[in-house]
Amino acid sequence: MKLSSIMGQRYGAFARLTLLCSFSIAIPLSSAQTTQPPQKAPTVLQSIEVTATRLPEDPQDVPGAIEVFPGEELSAQGAQDLRGTLANAIGVEITPGGDAGPASSVPDFWGLKEFDAFLLVVDGVPWGGAFNPSLTSLDLRDIERIEVLRGPAPVMYGATSFVGVIQVVHKDAAAKDKILDFHAGTCGSAGASFSSPLPLAGNWASRLTVDGEREGFSDPRTSYRRGHGLWRAARKSTSSNRVWFGTDLNWLDQDPASPRPSAGTRLSPLVPVDANQNMAGAFLNGHRGTLMAGLDRSIDGAEWSLSASVSHDRQDAFRGFLSQIQEVPDNAHGFRERTHLTDVYIDSHISWRLPRSVRFIIGGDYLHGTGTARGADFDYTTPLTGPQVAVVSSPADLDFHIDDSRNFFGGYTSAEWTPLERLRLDGGVRLNITREHQQVVDGGAGTSDQQTRTDLRPGASLGAIFTAWQQKQDSIGIYVNYRDTFKPAAIDFGIGESEGGELILRPETSRSVEGGLKGRLLDRRLDLEASGFLMNFSNLVTAASVNGVPSLINAGSQHFTGFESGLAFFLQKYVTARATYSFHDATFTNFVQDFEGVPVQLAGKHLEMSARNLVALGVTYSPVRDFGGGFEVSYTGRRNLDKQNTASSAGFASVGLNVAYRTPRWELRADASNLSDDRDPVSESELGDSQYYLLPSRRVDVGFRLHF
Repeated sequence: MKLSSIMGQRYGAFARLTLLCSFSIAIPLSSAQTTQPPQKAPTVLQSIEVTATRLPEDPQDVPGAIEVFPGEELSAQGAQDLRGTLANAIGVEITPGGDAGPASSVPDFWGLKEFDAFLLVVDGVPWGGAFNPSLTSLDLRDIERIEVLRGPAPVMYGATSFVGVIQVVHKDAAAKDKILDFHAGTCGSAGASFSSPLPLAGNWASRLTVDGEREGFSDPRTSYRRGHGLWRAARKSTSSNRVWFGTDLNWLDQDPASPRPSAGTRLSPLVPVDANQNMAGAFLNGHRGTLMAGLDRSIDGAEWSLSASVSHDRQDAFRGFLSQIQEVPDNAHGFRERTHLTDVYIDSHISWRLPRSVRFIIGGDYLHGTGTARGADFDYTTPLTGPQVAVVSSPADLDFHIDDSRNFFGGYTSAEWTPLERLRLDGGVRLNITREHQQVVDGGAGTSDQQTRTDLRPGASLGAIFTAWQQKQDSIGIYVNYRDTFKPAAIDFGIGESEGGELILRPETSRSVEGGLKGRLLDRRLDLEASGFLMNFSNLVTAASVNGVPSLINAGSQHFTGFESGLAFFLQKYVTARATYSFHDATFTNFVQDFEGVPVQLAGKHLEMSARNLVALGVTYSPVRDFGGGFEVSYTGRRNLDKQNTASSAGFASVGLNVAYRTPRWELRADASNLSDDRDPVSESELGDSQYYLLPSRRVDVGFRLHF
């Protein structure tokens, strides 16, 4: 039996730092946009991204699909979580909650809704990169911008990015604005945050952000409490020489919700929408600390960057899931576990310009993770409905142990060549070396097993963009790219059965082609993008029930195709409008899975919970002074609830509104989400068999922000 800990994002502990000859990149916290004065209305700015190539570039010049969302636009929308922040991102669906708790979310890129398929980066540092994205510790206060790269990043991020990258960039240490923010909302929610520069001697500048909140939900006994602090400091001697460091501390206590089970072709009517089958005192508590530092130097015409970080995550969980949809004894299965994780990241690159319009980059990075889990599982009895709560004693003997160590090393090189004024060619290659060792000890069964796996595999990308039309500031470019990448399988720090006796699953691999057009019109006030993609995928890691216990397995091969499009309109009268439409087709091409002892070939079936149609529209009016507001409407199309496509859920729309009154010094606002109060299934549990988390109920928040 295997300990279930997708709920804790599969965290682990303890790490050691290995010396390397080449390190990797320091992405400056402020290398992109000049910090804007408080309450400045959204304007047309020169967008800068650093995710695609690790160098500051205009997204329009990159042969790939990437968007940049300025922090002032997100602030005007009143976005407080990742779903609200990226509500208008092209082709991206963020569903709130999931097995990692109500403070987490499950992103969907290119029709693949997997918790660990994308890479989360914060200020240039992979956030939980060795294991799983640490979404529950992500803080969205004091944001400079958010960058979203769709598709793999096989050269710059190697074996950690598979279908997309979300990079959150906080304001620079030298930012001067001071912000005090209060908010309160439905279900007993409330919070406050404060961001301000802190004086340091000499050329040093620093900035501090602290916040705390309590978020409640309509589901009984479901909430979370968070305390967070981020301090960053930097010294800039010249425009190209800079030293920086920072620390991020996050304290999170969660009371988890329960997913709703399905029965046949629909969600079970025996279990109410807001039922919670967790035992009394259930919790998902996580505490994470990160130290990061880096420098940038100009050396004989070349630019060298170095960064490093170390993070430690502690997760403590006590929770359960229905195993039978009946009022019978032992109809639920519970878990008690403690998981620790440590990540170490070192990254460095050097770039320089060569003759004949060539820019060359060479570097390397190293990511180390160690994880430990100690736990036990048990059966208990819980009512399906009603106010009664099961009382369960926590197991004293956590006799199931998992210890895992991962090492990812990659040396990479890439080049950008502009042979013609309107033509740019990109190419890069990376050599990935990954090594993992895992040991599993089941004290109750008296068994012990271990396995080591080493993979040596290159990754590569090629791209081209041609400016087909240009007039003054406006242009339209046509681009195409090819990407080849792989990613070591997610780790199941949980109680379950391994597939075929393998502790470590086979790595996921993909080859993708993407092409489209993007441009700017109307004096850069209209951004447009349309693209299509095709990706062949192998060894997808998916949830399954093995011998009646939730586990992770490799899922043969899959095929992903789609079309994504979007418009962003920036008007002079403080109006920003974004509209997107995406079509995703994600199907199995060869995968045989047992269902109740019968092997079933799933070729041609659509992946579960992958919506084929996504539509979003958002408009924000944010003047410097006076009333403002906006709305957001999103539509998620029909999804299949299971791999055999025998059950499905109809499409649903979600509507949000906000209104605000602003002055140059303060702002009073109200924000509402899910006005229709629909509770549609949005993500599947990997712990509860055939169980689904629902869209949170209607929510209203009021807030006051002071600039001084």
